[in-house]
Amino acid sequence: MLISIPILTPLVVLVAWSMVMWLWMYVTRLPAMMAMDMKPDPNAPRGEQMNTLPASVRWKADNYNHLMEQPTVFYAIVLALALLGYGEGINLVLAWAYVGIRIAHSILQAVVNKIEVRFLLFLLSSLALIGLTFNALRIVLW
Repeated sequence: MLISIPILTPLVVLVAWSMVMWLWMYVTRLPAMMAMDMKPDPNAPRGEQMNTLPASVRWKADNYNHLMEQPTVFYAIVLALALLGYGEGINLVLAWAYVGIRIAHSILQAVVNKIEVRFLLFLLSSLALIGLTFNALRIVLW
């Protein structure tokens, strides 16, 4: 029997977006490495060798790494809200806001990397995440 839990949809969309960024990272990184005749060096300190790639190539990898950081908290809180039965209404709106803002953040970072705008988007997405967390705390504590 299929059970529909609406808040899981933005979770799956953000995972799918992370895979898009993974692909974009390698579609740009591998040709850049070949153009520079770069051979992976297992003895190079973490990330040092990749720092020689053009900034516009590194931005995709930087964003992919960012999608492995704060969104893990998003996944946890969304799963908690889904299990608690509160995956609709304002929580669903906040989850979609978080995902939409994170996708906008990714595109901005991968294409032009305007840090001031990226920070604003990060702040807005963090506010959505704080809202989700507050709502989950309110549910479990009161």
